[in-house]
Amino acid sequence: MSLVASLIYGAADIPLSKISAALIAFDGSTDHLIIRTVRLPRSLIATLVGAAIAVAGTLMQGITRNPLADPGILGINAGAVMAVVMTSFIFGTSSPSVYAWSAFLGAGVAAGTVYLLGSLGRGGLTPLNITIAGAALTAFLSSITTGILILSQKTLDEIRFWLAGSVAGSDFTLFVQVLPYMAIGLIVAFVIGKPITTLSLGDDVARGLGQRTAWVKVTAAISVVLLAGSAVAAAGPIGFIGLVVPHIVRFFVGFDYRWILPYSAVFGAILLLVADIAARLLLKPQELPVGVMTALLGTPFFIYLARWKVKR
Repeated sequence: MSLVASLIYGAADIPLSKISAALIAFDGSTDHLIIRTVRLPRSLIATLVGAAIAVAGTLMQGITRNPLADPGILGINAGAVMAVVMTSFIFGTSSPSVYAWSAFLGAGVAAGTVYLLGSLGRGGLTPLNITIAGAALTAFLSSITTGILILSQKTLDEIRFWLAGSVAGSDFTLFVQVLPYMAIGLIVAFVIGKPITTLSLGDDVARGLGQRTAWVKVTAAISVVLLAGSAVAAAGPIGFIGLVVPHIVRFFVGFDYRWILPYSAVFGAILLLVADIAARLLLKPQELPVGVMTALLGTPFFIYLARWKVKR
């Protein structure tokens, strides 16, 4: 327990007693300041961002029946990132609230665009069509983002580390501002767990059981935008958590989304927290963005799913 707590809140040589003291009997010492102002906020951000990304990915996989669905792969993260970068470039603002609303807007537009493009493909909104549409939109939006950053060194300097996906140095004020939206997204997701389970069986089956499929999809989409947008605003574009976690959870709890969604939140929180710890310790004293660690984990898993799971 002492080792785990020390890894989360500070260096391995900080005893559990000092961590506890910093939380309940703060004395203003350097160790206590580090724990309360750096380690604890960072761990809290990693935990809730991980939960939000995992639940967003789970919802996307449920409503599209696409095993590759993920906010990063289907372009939602790219839309949020481009919106934040463009806002910073055009208006020169660093306001946390402006960043948050930009991320929500970009995520929403990207989600709608991917859904539209996927529907236009031969065979309709198949898993393969929506994956191709998401990959194409991600490449397009990423190229625009890169172009803006090349033109504006100031914008690049302001958000360079954030672009790789990182909870290190995240603005806790911004996190507090997006937390209500994140909470609403999680609550909505948990409430629609049963309809998502029915919808995952197919639209025809869901309609035959009297479900209003359009309402469920719109509600789920709103939840995804709130979760993905708030996660990107708080910690940048962290990929693969939303892809990997739902598959791990299904292995343990089956295919009922009333269980998959809350367990995905827990597993996502743990996975991103562990990835952040690894990113901090792997090249110590230097530090990797946590997005690099999740990509190292998620890329082989993505290749496996693309090879064996995706069907027209």
